[in-house]
Amino acid sequence: MKIYPAIDLMDGQVVRLAQGRFEDRTTYAKSPFEAAEGFMREGASYLHVVDLDGAREGRPIQVDLLRSLATQVSLKLQVGGGVRTIEHVQALLQAGVERVVLGSLAIQDPGLTKRIFETFGGDHITLGLDVMLDDAGEPRVATHGWQQLSPVSAHEVLDTYLGMGLNQVLCTDIKRDGMMSGPNFALYKTLQRQYPQLCILASGGMHRVADIQQLKADGVGGAIIGKALYEGTISLQEALQC
Repeated sequence: MKIYPAIDLMDGQVVRLAQGRFEDRTTYAKSPFEAAEGFMREGASYLHVVDLDGAREGRPIQVDLLRSLATQVSLKLQVGGGVRTIEHVQALLQAGVERVVLGSLAIQDPGLTKRIFETFGGDHITLGLDVMLDDAGEPRVATHGWQQLSPVSAHEVLDTYLGMGLNQVLCTDIKRDGMMSGPNFALYKTLQRQYPQLCILASGGMHRVADIQQLKADGVGGAIIGKALYEGTISLQEALQC
């Protein structure tokens, strides 16, 4: 099971949003470098970074900072936020990023997304699905930094990209993100069982180590942990020991 501590960047600062609302943010005193180095000392192998400015602008904004971060720490960086073109992906990979997360682009332009998979391979691309459950419990995908809800379901998107090299999917339950109310276990368990060939990364709502233990018991491939680490309700060392 992969554990990704998370850093959300806005104006070069480490922040966390509640349910994706830019106006509802908490800014933390640690710099991105201090946070990443702390995670590295505690034994992390991976780091998930979201360029919130990039998500809002539709193009990566923090590339220089990410390049410095990749140089300074030995963590494998997974980065998302505003990736819309092949050039965006290439710039991030050249900056030292291990995996680039494709979110809105995968919904809006399947043809271009397919070319990106063909160009860079599934080992360097993670499909990002930010979802909200509709009245029937179907996970519908949101785009544009969670500002727009599409009629497309998570299952439809996954079915589109199976066979193109896709091997890792980051799924965020928007309603739970930053709320520390516990993850949507049923959602992640269902997705992982329906797509056993994929590594499903659970994101949104992590609150305690028991959440990680439950996800592991359910066979989920990994978890993103953000606010719970900064608020001290989850110890990264304990999460990694799970």
